[in-house]
Amino acid sequence: MNLEIFKFLWTLIGFIALLVTIPGTIELLILTIGAILPPRKSAESKNAPFRLAVVIPAHNESTNIETCLKSLFRCQDKNSEIVVIADNCTDNTSEIAAKNGARILMRNNETERGKGFALDFAFTELLKESFDAFVIVDADTIVEPNLLSEFRRLFLAGANAVQCRYTVANTESSVRTRLMNIALLAFNVLRPRGRDFWGLSCGIYGNGFGLRSEILHLVPYSARSVVEDLEYHLELVRKGFRVLFADKTGVKGEMPASGSGVKTQRSRWEGGRLRMLANFAPQLFFEVCKGQFRLLEPLLDLLLLPLAFHISLILFSVLQFDFKLQILGFFSIAIVILHILSAVFVGKGGWGDLAVLAYAPFYILWKMSLIKTLFKTSQGDAQWIRTERANTGEKL
Repeated sequence: MNLEIFKFLWTLIGFIALLVTIPGTIELLILTIGAILPPRKSAESKNAPFRLAVVIPAHNESTNIETCLKSLFRCQDKNSEIVVIADNCTDNTSEIAAKNGARILMRNNETERGKGFALDFAFTELLKESFDAFVIVDADTIVEPNLLSEFRRLFLAGANAVQCRYTVANTESSVRTRLMNIALLAFNVLRPRGRDFWGLSCGIYGNGFGLRSEILHLVPYSARSVVEDLEYHLELVRKGFRVLFADKTGVKGEMPASGSGVKTQRSRWEGGRLRMLANFAPQLFFEVCKGQFRLLEPLLDLLLLPLAFHISLILFSVLQFDFKLQILGFFSIAIVILHILSAVFVGKGGWGDLAVLAYAPFYILWKMSLIKTLFKTSQGDAQWIRTERANTGEKL
């Protein structure tokens, strides 16, 4: 191969790589601008009785359930009830939860496994009662004291669905958990805040979200994929509903610090997103072409690859012989840097979060090693695999 052919092929690769990242870069820029601008004033809420059920899906969560419940009981009031779904448990999760004052729903189904099935089971049972809305919290979570009051305020102001901040509880456990916290500050704080500013649906992130009873009647929780939260949110926005962002409250979840749990979790999240891209992107594209412009942002979100892969593709355009491609590549990287720094600022991170970014190149290389697993997890028949915790041997 002579030099001219090599230059042509290398430039072509750089151009295609940059083309793939353009929708995601646009998405990052729009949401970052919206997130750093002063938030819009929220609507005034009524003062009226409003019953909340806090639903906690739990499978063998004896290690964490008590801590989670204690944090929830600090914000419970007379118009709320805490319900634990003991889902295919083989340990004493239900006994510990009951001892700590929670109501227990037992579910045993070895063929239909996963969080989506557990939540659908709980909603089917609880919708028969007089609850006005449901708040979903993972069993390994610590919630802020104002969680329920803030959700109730937004629901009474007219919200159909709500998502709060969702970040990492154990940021000091390892470099990986601190990097994960920065990722969640971008994904679960900055981006929903940006969407909320532009009047868009902020998204559902699996932990710390709430749904009105009426919404569950209109859009049943039938999501069954390994990323059932994203799947359900896409169904909501396609039906014309919007999720509001509860920026004044949040939940913190425990993340695996090391071991196989790290790989399992990342593969499930990102492989599942690839599956949703294949399932929903064509539909959203055609609906946007028919004038449903409110679906453009969810489409851009699906087209935005995980930042590690997004940055890796942009690097192909930077390492080019073509000066115009280099300029576009550097501009795209500048947007990513602005996005990450803004996430730390908006998420009230500190210098430690900025310092750990020095490890980001090694994290990106590690993510590249997961590509084969991600594609396996993105298959339609992919099974839900729980995340093993290295510190206890338990799973979440």
